[in-house]
Amino acid sequence: MTIRPATTDDVLAIAALERDALGDDAWSAALVEEGVAGRLPTISYLVTEVDAGDGPSVVGHAVASVVADIAELQRIAVDSAHRRTGLASRLLDAVVGAAREGGADRLLLEVREDNAGALAFYAARGFVEVDRRRRYYRDGTTAVVMRRSLVRGCGASG
Repeated sequence: MTIRPATTDDVLAIAALERDALGDDAWSAALVEEGVAGRLPTISYLVTEVDAGDGPSVVGHAVASVVADIAELQRIAVDSAHRRTGLASRLLDAVVGAAREGGADRLLLEVREDNAGALAFYAARGFVEVDRRRRYYRDGTTAVVMRRSLVRGCGASG
C-alpha cells in the first residue's frame, strides 16, 4: 500500500470513490480535477494505492485544506472492498502530518450525525465534537463539527 499525492491520472478513480462512499454528497469529476490540478490553492488530495495484481489501483483518497493554523479534512473515503483494513487510519495520519507541515495546529471536519461508524472512528483518533451545523447536507441531515489538536504534547496523539 502506498499513500501519495494525487495526480490528474487519478481523477476518475477519485470521482468513483466519491460516488460510492458519499452518494448524493459526492463531488463531481470536474470539481475533483480542479483540486487535483492545483487550481484550488489551499486544497490537497492524497490517494491510497494497492497492487491489484495487474498494477496499482487507487482504493482510497483524502482531501484536506490548510489555511494558516487551521486544517480541514474535507473528505476521506476507502472503497468498500478495503474498508476496515486500516487504510482510512493511514490516510488520516498522512493528512495530520501534512497539516502539521503546513503550520496547522488543529484539524477540523464535519461528519453526518447519523454516521455512527465515522463518529466512532474520529473519536477514537482524538477528535471531539465542538459544534453542529443543522441541515448541512443536501438531504437535510445535521453535520457534527469535530476538532483535533495537532500540537504535540497537548493531548494530540501521533
